[in-house]
Amino acid sequence: MSYVVINAFRDKEDNNLLYQAGEKYPKSDYKPPKKRLNELSKEHQTHKCVFIQEVKEKEE
Repeated sequence: MSYVVINAFRDKEDNNLLYQAGEKYPKSDYKPPKKRLNELSKEHQTHKCVFIQEVKEKEE
């Protein structure tokens, strides 16, 4: 599965790396656990926004 950043954020679980809207997530060798992907792809309680979105792969 691939993800794209839709709202900029600093990932505290990936060495405080800054992610800008439009970038792939993750962009380093970091392999986020499923729990982290779920946290970032749902509305954050404090910030009231979603940070990443799953990108559907095109089937050929």
